[in-house]
Amino acid sequence: MNVSAIVLAAGEGSRMRSSRPKPLHLICGRAMVVHVIHALEKLQPDRTAVVIGHMGEQVRAKVQDRAPSWANVAFVEQIEQNGTGDAAAIGMTAFDGDDYDDDATIVILPGDTPLLRADTLDELVATHVANQNAATMLTSVLDDPTGYGRVVRKKDGQVLRIVEQRDASPDELDIKEWNTGILCFRRDLLGPALRNLTTDNAQGEYYLTDVIAALASMGHRIGAVQAPSEETQGVNDRWQLALAERELRNRTNRHWLLNGVTMLDPRQTFVDVNVTIGRDVTLYPGTMLQGSTAIGDSCEIGPDTRLTDCTVADGVRVEHSVGEQATIGSDATVGPYAHLPAGSMVLSNSTTGAFYTAPVN
Repeated sequence: MNVSAIVLAAGEGSRMRSSRPKPLHLICGRAMVVHVIHALEKLQPDRTAVVIGHMGEQVRAKVQDRAPSWANVAFVEQIEQNGTGDAAAIGMTAFDGDDYDDDATIVILPGDTPLLRADTLDELVATHVANQNAATMLTSVLDDPTGYGRVVRKKDGQVLRIVEQRDASPDELDIKEWNTGILCFRRDLLGPALRNLTTDNAQGEYYLTDVIAALASMGHRIGAVQAPSEETQGVNDRWQLALAERELRNRTNRHWLLNGVTMLDPRQTFVDVNVTIGRDVTLYPGTMLQGSTAIGDSCEIGPDTRLTDCTVADGVRVEHSVGEQATIGSDATVGPYAHLPAGSMVLSNSTTGAFYTAPVN
């Protein structure tokens, strides 16, 4: 199965009220756009085109540094923000036509949906291919889908079109099913449809969603897969960022709880997605494990301890302490109230005592 992906990460994200590009805001220690790329893992795309624009060089640098190698990332730039249809057309330029079959699948997804699961994308593409659809949409249902494009269906349930909020009639605004912006297309049909888009809409932009109506009007089959809304909603402001952070932390903590880690209160335990933890570890309330911290077996961490990019060997106890880029040897006891600066080391079987600051090697 020939699959490639286009990740739309060119927007400014003005509602974030930030000098940082929206795709680079962190959730559990990983940039949003990198979470989206990781969601492609089960598809193993031949190439992933990341469309950059606002502060594009920062986005490029972060993605180059953090994206998994299997994603085969390439970058294309959207100089003017002319809508999702324009961004998708620019993304298509990253794919060499000689390397793709006519019925190859192109997955298009926004760079601000960090809670999207790899299983969901896998199901979307599998459904698309199995039904030989021209396009397949990922949709969700909300009691109040304000701000999202509504999915308009025929009486027989077939998808007819997507209407954006600003262009919707009162009856269309009552529709609860909405377009997540995550779609896949047959490559040979997507290219011509994108070239025929117009800006005849309330925002004067090229809507990617208009491709659905165009293909449906030509008699092509349009499919839909429904996913939970908490997985598909985009992050557009700091409140939504906080909600996404909470959900992803719940998922992360659940993973470790099911893999031999004890947390006295998961609600007060914060573990980044790149952290690794051994068996029979106990994490006390107020523990924050950040960056690429690695915890060995049979450790006790916390309470009120923050370790960032630290390496902790087996059998270590750390209490009421802070460490960054530090190394702690096996069976050591650290704290309370120790400070382990970058480059410092605590030797195996040693005890730091209270209010200790480790020397830097």
